[in-house]
This record gives sequence, structure tokens and C-alpha cells, in this order.
Amino acid sequence: MSEYRLLKTDGAAKRGEFHTVHGVIQTPVFMNVGTAAAIKGAVATTDLQEIGTQVELSNTYHLHVRPGDEIVKKMGGLHKFMNWDKPILTDSGGFQVFSLAGLRKIKEEGVTFNSHIDGRKIFMGPEESMQIQSNLGSTIAMAFDECAPSKSSRQYMQDSVDRTTRWLKRCVKEMDRLNSLPDTINKEQILFGINQGATYADIRIEHAKRIADLDLAGYAIGGLAVGETHEEMYDIIEHVVPYLPQNKPTYLMGVGTPANILEAVERGVDFFDCVYPSRNGRHGHVYTKFGKINLFNAKYECDAEPIEEGCRCPACRNYSRSYIRHLLKAKEMLGMRLCVLHNLYFYNHLMEDIRGAIDEGRYSEFKKERIELLKTYDNLNGN
Repeated sequence: MSEYRLLKTDGAAKRGEFHTVHGVIQTPVFMNVGTAAAIKGAVATTDLQEIGTQVELSNTYHLHVRPGDEIVKKMGGLHKFMNWDKPILTDSGGFQVFSLAGLRKIKEEGVTFNSHIDGRKIFMGPEESMQIQSNLGSTIAMAFDECAPSKSSRQYMQDSVDRTTRWLKRCVKEMDRLNSLPDTINKEQILFGINQGATYADIRIEHAKRIADLDLAGYAIGGLAVGETHEEMYDIIEHVVPYLPQNKPTYLMGVGTPANILEAVERGVDFFDCVYPSRNGRHGHVYTKFGKINLFNAKYECDAEPIEEGCRCPACRNYSRSYIRHLLKAKEMLGMRLCVLHNLYFYNHLMEDIRGAIDEGRYSEFKKERIELLKTYDNLNGN
């Protein structure tokens, strides 16, 4: 069974420990995104250990279509398949169903859509999503929900949220059933529910109250960072968090930039994931405490400095900006790999600094300092 221990609060910011069957997660935490059971950019799970990763996140939909969740189960589950012994969170596939599938049909039972790989017809509902995630054997499974477009009408959003609540109850029932079966890989798999409602604060609050009553292992805020402004996102977080249980993890899905994370922690969020560090790294955009830099810029051609002075990641310990820029320009895979390793290390250690600041009761001051620092290169026209 899982247990979330709230160690300290600093304003609304939370510092906790989440005990799971695959180990303890120190929160706030950034989960490194390995969509198809791999971090894009030729990063291995052995690398993840070295750069301080606590949780790896994989995608239910992508693993269902390739290689197939039944194959992963035959190989002993996702942990064994990818050689990772720490916690894994699998998202439910809901977001991909709604974002990748142009042609889809939503009914009470679930959603029918076409695979983006081979066009074959797939049906996914709460029971199917739980079955796939059970086959994967992840530590944390996400409930199947509808991630409705952020500009949906109030009526559509209300109907969608009501259906998502009914789907959540079905997820709970199905997970209980699956965890009781003799051949289930992880009989202690836990479920997080997802709050939806776009930017309708009242719909969000009502939904938060309804799902909080189900006493789940954790709660996510979904459907943000999909087109609304940062201010709208922060406003929704401020409205929703007070209605989610403080003694459970709060997960802001798909967010975001270092500044987004710093702001959301101050508002009570303690789980994050985002593709930015790996996606940006593959394009030569690397994070530093002074902001993001583009290694393709000519100014780095003869720059003997590491990406960030004092950084202990594998890239900064061994190579210069000049060399990594050369690799990127020459389309050598190593350049992409080093940038992704640096960015993930940066994110993982930003979270370490955040936890330290909350421990010391100086989070607000720390957040202001770090957000100011992040603007340095912008102010110097360094990008």
C-alpha cells in the first residue's frame, strides 16, 4: 500500500514523502517522461539513475499499440522490461486518445478511435485502460478521463466532467478487481484520479470535491497547459488545490517550464511531468539557472565553458559548449543525448533545491530569486 507523509508546509508549498511498493518518492518531484518506455534522445535507465531521477513516466496508449501491453506483461512488466526498479507512473491514454485521434467516437462505455500507427480500430474505456496499466505493472496508474478541448462550451465541459467522474468510479472498481487476480504483476498498483473542467473554476471545484470523496492514493489536475495563459493556469491551480486532500499527492499534468514549476509548487502542487527537457534538448536548447540557451547560436562555436558552470551532469563534467554544438551541427546523436541528459539533470536538481528551500522555510524567497535568475539571459539578449 502507498502512504503520503506530509513532512512540512511553507505557505501552500508542500514537502512530502510518498511511500510506494517500488520505493519512496521525495516530493516535490519531477517525473522524467519516457513515453514508449524510453527517454527520447538515447538515454538509458542506467543514465536515469546517474542523473537523480526518482520517477519514470510511460504512456499507456503508446505501449498498447507498440509493442503491446500483453508483450510487456509476458516480459515481466514494465520495470523488468526497461530495467528500472524505482517508481513508474503510467498515464491513462486519455490525453493521447483525444489529441492524436482525429476520428473518434465518445460514448458512455468509452472511446472508439483509430491507431495513429496502422489505422486499426481501437476501443478504450475505463476498464480497458486499467487492464493495460495492470499488464504494464506500473506503480501509479492514472484514471481514464476525457481531456476536453480547453475552449469547450460550459455545457460540453460539465457533461464531460460528469462522465469523467462516472469513468473514475469504474476505474476504481476495475483496479480493485485486477489487483485481486493471481497473475497480476503489481497487486499493489495505486490509482490517481484526475480533475478536469478547463478554465471554469466552479466546475473544477465541484469536480475536485466529488473525486476527493473517493479517497484515492493521489489526485491530478489535468487539462491545463493546453493553450490557456500561464495566469489562467495559476488561477485554476489556486482555485482547485484547496479542495483536493492535502494529505495526498497533487499532480499537475504536463507542466512545464522551470518557472511554471516554481509557481505551481508555491500553490501546493508536488508532482510534475513534461516533455520540455527532452524535446528541447534534442533541438540543442539547454536549461541553466540563468535561463535557456540555444547551442546552435554562433557565439558558442569557440566557447570552452560547460553548458552551466558548476553543473555535475555527465555533459558539463566532460564537454564544452563548443564540442556539443559541433556534435549537434554534425547531426551526431551524442550531441542530442548530452543535451537531454543535461536538461533532465537540471530539472531533477531544481526539484532537489525546491525541497531544500521548503525544508528551510524559505520557499517564497527562493522562488523569487530563481525566477529572477531565469530571466538573466533574456535580459542580456543571450538567446
